[in-house]
Amino acid sequence: MLKVKITFSAFLLLTASFSFAQNTLVLHSGQAKTKINKEIYGHFSEHLGTCIYEGIYVGEDSDIPNIDGYRIDVVDAFKELKVPVLRWPGGCFADTYHWKDGIGPKEERPSIVNVHWGGVTEDNSFGTHEFLDFCELIDTEPYLSINVGSGTVQEAAEWVEYVTSSNESPMTELRKENGREDPWDVKFWGIGNENWGCGGEMTPEYYANVYRNFACYVKGNDLQRVICGPSGGDKNWTEKIMAGLKGKMYLTQGVSLHYYTLPTGSWSGSKGSSIDFGEEMYFKTLYNTLFIEDYINDHLEIMDQYDPEGKVKLIVDEWGTWYDKLPGTKDGFLQQQNTLRDALVAGINLNIFNKHADRISMANIAQIVNVLQSVILTKGAQMVKTPTYHVFKMYNVHQDATLIPLEIESEKYEFNGQSIPALTASASKKDGITSITLTNANPNKALTVDCVLDTDLKLAGAQIITAENISDYNDFGKDELVSIKIFNVAKPKNGKLSVELPSKSVVLVQLQ
Repeated sequence: MLKVKITFSAFLLLTASFSFAQNTLVLHSGQAKTKINKEIYGHFSEHLGTCIYEGIYVGEDSDIPNIDGYRIDVVDAFKELKVPVLRWPGGCFADTYHWKDGIGPKEERPSIVNVHWGGVTEDNSFGTHEFLDFCELIDTEPYLSINVGSGTVQEAAEWVEYVTSSNESPMTELRKENGREDPWDVKFWGIGNENWGCGGEMTPEYYANVYRNFACYVKGNDLQRVICGPSGGDKNWTEKIMAGLKGKMYLTQGVSLHYYTLPTGSWSGSKGSSIDFGEEMYFKTLYNTLFIEDYINDHLEIMDQYDPEGKVKLIVDEWGTWYDKLPGTKDGFLQQQNTLRDALVAGINLNIFNKHADRISMANIAQIVNVLQSVILTKGAQMVKTPTYHVFKMYNVHQDATLIPLEIESEKYEFNGQSIPALTASASKKDGITSITLTNANPNKALTVDCVLDTDLKLAGAQIITAENISDYNDFGKDELVSIKIFNVAKPKNGKLSVELPSKSVVLVQLQ
């Protein structure tokens, strides 16, 4: 028997020679000290496809029930989900967006062509006021992305002043003229987005200097600045930007990381279907998603060389599945369905982020409505909560809870000569409740998981997300195929909780 508390690549090496006969979790409640920031359960909204227009905002004159133009059904769903933080306006869109185009009387705002996503023309009716008022409406923290690729330092500084300042100044007077007397409380500011690509095609050395220039003027009380970090495993980018901040590490509070899970691993060819797939694409999706932990560890190792006290956090502000667009949908709108497979991806990633809560302060799934691995889909007046929505709702018990360290033993889920851990898990405690979230990736076999408890706890309840098929999804006008159900678990005995984890499932067990 080999105890594992390892990364995915280490798992692959070990399981080449060993197999597991048992699945075990050992909880160390007495060692719990790390807070799981609620922002780890964050989301991302970009001017892309129908995420903003039609998804969140339909305008006050719409026949779809709305509050000041915001869809009532979507607002209620986000409140239920307890969305902690929402990133906007991009994404690639952010580095073509000039914030002054999106303020003032709507009929006087200039239009913009969305050059990155579909080439559509937008009227800028959803701008700074609309986004920040929406965040207040759903009780979430805003996370604003500053235009570095085509913007200026002055433009950035004036946006921060317009949004956050209570001083008398031209920008605060402009805000008041536009109907907002008091400033908004905006703590999180990303300075650039994917500057190695759509954000300017910059070298890391050049971007680090540009970042320093912008960061010098993006300031305020308790303001957190985020530097554009790497894509996936690009360690050179991380190395160069951290070196560029040497001696000036106080200019950033976070380094972003983007990683998308593609079943085929190919950006140039087909990425795979979001609904028409079998076990091969299912396995490859979960296999590829697990590499995010290796990337997290690799980038943190580099960051620690320049910031040994770990003050600068890692922010995974774009993650999720990316498939081919649904047939019949517009190019550049990135519309895909969301199946039980995506629920497993969400549960696995959130368990990994929880595990690294000492260094990961935020994560933002892409995207919140109608784009990529969204939690909500809309079609006219109809709305669907996706399997990923239900995972985020199940896991919100971890928000601002205290992480319980785990030791994990897992058997393998094998397919075509490759393998991944069948089991992932994380645990936390808050308000006298211990919450354990578990995933079983194996679509063919249940797992018996023995949870060893170091305190005397009683069963408080359990929930499960699963379905008959790995490709089941929730569709418009139909009963949900994938949702949260009550799950029966035997009571703990002699400090041990035994959980029969069904195949292809995500489970929450709570103890008190």
